[in-house]
Amino acid sequence: MIQQPIGDLATKPFNAAKVFSATMAQDRESLGDKVTAWIQSNPRREIVDTVVTLSSDDAFHCLAITVFYRE
Repeated sequence: MIQQPIGDLATKPFNAAKVFSATMAQDRESLGDKVTAWIQSNPRREIVDTVVTLSSDDAFHCLAITVFYRE
């Protein structure tokens, strides 16, 4: 089976990643705003790709947004 690369990760190199995560409902709702604020406060970092991950079990839900970038 041939696996397809996620986004541009296979063609655009990155040298850093920033992970934003939250488990509480209110924190999950504002996670996008935190990512946006971080991007705006770091204009010299070139965003290469982002991956959104949701995981859960019987009691908790975790949302993670991983931003891959090049400095």
